[in-house]
Amino acid sequence: MNIPTTILTLIAGVAITLLSLWLGQNNHLLPIAATDNAASVDGLFNAMLAISVGLFCLVQGLIVIAAIKFRQRPGDETDGPPIHGNIPLEILWTAIPAVLVLGISVYSFEIYNQMGGLDPMNHSGHIKPAAQIAMQPESMTSGLLAASGPEASGDAAPQPNFAAGVGAKPGEMAPADMTVKVMGLQYAWLFTYPDTGAISGELHIPVGKDIELDISAQDVLHAFWVPQFRLKQDAIPGKTTQLRFVTSVPGTYPIVCAELCGSYHGAMRTQVIVHTPEDYELWQQSQLALLEGVGDPQAIALASVSAASKTDSEFLEPFAEAMSMDMTPEMIHQIHAS
Repeated sequence: MNIPTTILTLIAGVAITLLSLWLGQNNHLLPIAATDNAASVDGLFNAMLAISVGLFCLVQGLIVIAAIKFRQRPGDETDGPPIHGNIPLEILWTAIPAVLVLGISVYSFEIYNQMGGLDPMNHSGHIKPAAQIAMQPESMTSGLLAASGPEASGDAAPQPNFAAGVGAKPGEMAPADMTVKVMGLQYAWLFTYPDTGAISGELHIPVGKDIELDISAQDVLHAFWVPQFRLKQDAIPGKTTQLRFVTSVPGTYPIVCAELCGSYHGAMRTQVIVHTPEDYELWQQSQLALLEGVGDPQAIALASVSAASKTDSEFLEPFAEAMSMDMTPEMIHQIHAS
């Protein structure tokens, strides 16, 4: 029984469409979605994946069919037909990708706008030149403390200098529930909590709260990326960029530097801990108690900067001295033998 070509084409089109839609919604390629923004980003990713699968199946299917149908038969030494082009076909395979790309562009633009990526804080403040925070021993610590600690002395109010980022959604310019200052430096992240003055090497935030991260860099370009949040933002020397989001799932998620920033870029990792409100209150109380014991909250930042600015030999020297006191001749012999 010969099935008409139009029927076969219709069946193949339906099959490819169903397969694409199913894979687009059941790919399981993304990590857990831990913020309110993640659902929109995942929707865009799934739509792009479905379109990609459909186009892949269509193009590869046509190649396989052409390879079988128009293959050279045994004993056939004749030339193929002199086809110089097919204008309607060329218009079709140019118009379809153009329409798809335009549709994806509009869709992604709308999602970025909904997340507050267009002029997030509606600020046009002055931008500090990067030369002001050049990588110098005497300026490294002062620059970090100025960015992460209390405001510098003087009566002048700090000028807003937000450059870019994902901020408040359009029409929702109310202050965030919680603001954290994020400083990237080779090769660590420092988080300052202006409400308490606490400084930590991990980001601690409560679930369900509107969080604003004011991100800057001490030395070179870094990038703050949390895959589970579906958010990434550059940390730029001399500028303050922003991320604003609401977490939805408590847990511990990795923070990765996604911008090549030096020899130990791969080790520039920490984590964000999304607490329940009760656990976050306990952590906050523990930090306040720690600050009272330390006396000067900026001592934590000074210690972190000092460690980051040391060479490998200087950093490991006290550990080597401690190890040498505990090493026995038998242990040294085993190390050399291995």
